[in-house]
Amino acid sequence: MDWMNYVIFILFSFFVFICIYAAMIQSRLRVGVNSRLPPGPNIFSFMKSIIKLGNKPHESCAIFSKLYGPLMTLKLGTKTTIVASSPDMVKEVIYTKDRSFSGRPVPDVSRVADHYKSSLVLLPTGDKWAKLRRITKEYVFSVQRLEVSEIMRMEKVEELIDHVNQCCINKKPVQIGDTIFTTILNILSNIFFSMDLSRYDSISSQEFKDMMGAFMGVCEKPNIVDYFPILRALDPQGLVRRGKVYFDKLLTFSDRIIDERLLTRLNSSPYGVTASSNDVLDVLLNNLDQNEDEFNRNDMIHLFLDLFFAGTETTSSALEWAMAELIHNPEKMTRARVEVSEILKHDNRNLQESDISRLPYLNAIIKETLRLYPPLAFLGPRKAIHDVAVEGFIMPKNAEILCNVWAMGRDPNIWSDPKVFKPERFLNVNIDYKGQDFEFIPFGSGRRICPGLNIAHKMLHIILGSLIHKFDWKLLGNTRAQDMDMEDKIGITLQKSVPLVAIPIKV
Repeated sequence: MDWMNYVIFILFSFFVFICIYAAMIQSRLRVGVNSRLPPGPNIFSFMKSIIKLGNKPHESCAIFSKLYGPLMTLKLGTKTTIVASSPDMVKEVIYTKDRSFSGRPVPDVSRVADHYKSSLVLLPTGDKWAKLRRITKEYVFSVQRLEVSEIMRMEKVEELIDHVNQCCINKKPVQIGDTIFTTILNILSNIFFSMDLSRYDSISSQEFKDMMGAFMGVCEKPNIVDYFPILRALDPQGLVRRGKVYFDKLLTFSDRIIDERLLTRLNSSPYGVTASSNDVLDVLLNNLDQNEDEFNRNDMIHLFLDLFFAGTETTSSALEWAMAELIHNPEKMTRARVEVSEILKHDNRNLQESDISRLPYLNAIIKETLRLYPPLAFLGPRKAIHDVAVEGFIMPKNAEILCNVWAMGRDPNIWSDPKVFKPERFLNVNIDYKGQDFEFIPFGSGRRICPGLNIAHKMLHIILGSLIHKFDWKLLGNTRAQDMDMEDKIGITLQKSVPLVAIPIKV
């Protein structure tokens, strides 16, 4: 086997050489355009920075943007990447010239099962994207749909609190991010399918969650094919092969849920529609019957998977960071707990969504968490559909554009004491994350703003408020709050390098 590995290594090195050579030739042919690109570090400086900082390209880009400006070019393989790191430049890309940057780069792993052809996240903003976006807005996250599912969401939060309470009784530590992930997954699966897809303490009920985790683990790995497409047929890291295994299982699982629902509908009504249809799957199946040319079963399955991937990891990682900062700053935890207790002191009830507007400090905590730890350090990448002029520079056709919202959240020209967790900065200030204040857009802005923003807003406040109202939290062993590891890393989302594990104590 050693000689085979050696042959593979030689072939791989040869292909890399060819790709680099081709990139050099392409660069010379486009010298007129390249001479008008924004400035930026050479590849060796950038890679040296990445090696030094570890898995932190967002931080490397922030460092270089101080040297080269708010528009910066990176040449990675055959790909030209331009990083925007200021509110003005980001606004140009995702709002002012949104149509010119309406393309999406297609990661190689997303070619599994042709997911990119039916993905709300990966499609360019054409007709199909618009149809999926409209379906999501009208049938999945509409005001009416969220009102109908409010009681269910409160039940899932109560199940979370019951689970944590049992851990409290047993003095059992809680892995915060994973536990919240289960809660969010079940909230979404009940909105979509009227069923739980995971349990807190049951190994046998983790099939869907484990498949999601495995596929996301593949997606978060840097793939050399994305920088040297000529290597696609080789799949040198095996990411597409592994991704296909997990994604096919997710498709099969989703197919089975739809088949079971179709059988139920057929058996319960001569017309194939249940009288009590109340979840998104039934609504979309009704829509499918009427408009199959515009929206088919394959589109439905890929839409569901997109929404699961986008909704679970982002919300759970944001809440894990919020809990970490509150444990790290116990005086702020106390202030937030007192605020929640004040509005509930005369009522023997749990926190409700209608209470959110009465909790300004809790709201400030959520905003401050999203400023410091946006779920996506870089907003979903854009691609120029033609050469675009911005601030005297030319963004060439097919260039990938990254918006470094992590860097904007820590820019001392925008925020005082930007590295300090200070929720008070958001009190009595009219700054929100709904896409209009470009210095603070953790959910994006414009046509591609997160479609689940409204439900994320509700869940962030209710889950965090409930966890700090019911429990105090103690770190494992003799670890002091001020000694917590608060380092981050980039996976699918901006994650804690060391997952937060704490023991709940009944208040």
